[in-house]
Amino acid sequence: MMKIKTPKNGRIKREIEKRAPKLVETGKKTLILHGTKTSSVLNSALREIYHLKKENAIKYSRRNVDIRPFESGGETSLEFFSLKTDCSLFVFGSHSKKRPNNLVIGRAFDHHIYDLVEIGVENYKSMNSFSYDKKLAPQIGSKPFFAFVGEGFESVEELKHLKEILLDLFHGEVVTNLNLAGLDRVYVCTATSSKKVLFTHCALRLKKSGTIVPRMELVEVGPSMDMVVRRHRLPDDSLRKEAMKIAPESTKKKEKNVTKDAIQGKIGKIYIPDQKVGSVALPHKAKGVKRERREAKIKDEANGPREKKQKHPSE
Repeated sequence: MMKIKTPKNGRIKREIEKRAPKLVETGKKTLILHGTKTSSVLNSALREIYHLKKENAIKYSRRNVDIRPFESGGETSLEFFSLKTDCSLFVFGSHSKKRPNNLVIGRAFDHHIYDLVEIGVENYKSMNSFSYDKKLAPQIGSKPFFAFVGEGFESVEELKHLKEILLDLFHGEVVTNLNLAGLDRVYVCTATSSKKVLFTHCALRLKKSGTIVPRMELVEVGPSMDMVVRRHRLPDDSLRKEAMKIAPESTKKKEKNVTKDAIQGKIGKIYIPDQKVGSVALPHKAKGVKRERREAKIKDEANGPREKKQKHPSE
């Protein structure tokens, strides 16, 4: 029999409650890891991805020999780090002769590998290679725009998958209200072919336009790179179905014949069935007839017994 250990420390209990499933999930954290061998290009790329996601990211600088995505048995250490840090996104960098400057971006569900995309980094330019006003540098906690240019993001399976993962990686926490001043950057992804995407990071400069809405200009601030899609792995149907489940408490039941208005509030419609008064069978003896007979009987008793009517001899 396996013994189930319950936490005795209050700090551990609170940490377990934070990691428990919630109706409204918090922002996803990203784990950044190094492989057995990395190049200077990869080190700079991983460092700047961590800088862009510094609020919700954990970076390990130690090299990991046992992590080999896309291989059986090579994902155990990756799942262990996902469980240890409570991260559902990861970026893994490795460099080899067969796959130079290799980045693997993936997602995890319940601390198991959900899906993977492997890309090669080409024509990389870091933030330091661009000259711009430092006031335009991306601020921590700001929300970005995304621009996906090209038909490949709608028709090619690899690019559609890459688009989903990039959105999950950089979009941050989901919010309902946005301030225009908080939108200070744009990620522009341009599909030049079915395997290649130009990734550019630009800052937004707001200028006067003579109207309430300011005029926006894009200033490239980096990092910038060419992403070459090498391999990708979609999730299993059973795992996808499990991950897409919605808690019953989060969905409200639809109220029939009820509408809501900003001024009048909640408005409902009531449907009354037709009352078939003419076809309803009435009782043979109405209560009013009984009451008349009862009153007549009391009146006769008060007046005394009636005399019997004598028959006429001719009758």
